[in-house]
Amino acid sequence: VQLQATGGGLVQPGGSLRLSCAASGNRASFNDMNWYRQAPGKQRELVASITSGGSANYVDSVKGRFTISRDNAKNTAYLQMDSLKPEDTAVYYCNAFFTGWGYRWGQGTLVTVSS
Repeated sequence: VQLQATGGGLVQPGGSLRLSCAASGNRASFNDMNWYRQAPGKQRELVASITSGGSANYVDSVKGRFTISRDNAKNTAYLQMDSLKPEDTAVYYCNAFFTGWGYRWGQGTLVTVSS
């Protein structure tokens, strides 16, 4: 099973991006899905998570601006990022738990917030 994260790019402050994380392969239905980010020179941090039942949690710095969601039929999760700030600049990684496979990481997608 593999995860592929897409949707990163360059956006101006105040703008929006939507990241996608698609699972593929055998038994690609995931349970919990997490989005992490790692800024240059900083540790990787958990940004948002969603359970198999759809319950979501967010780090305080993105509450009210980011929304995590999932489409189980497509084995895909999303991170809608609005009102982006320069401090949101980072490589964003998805991470999901698969029954029988354990946790898997996507390859990361770069988000740059700059004018």
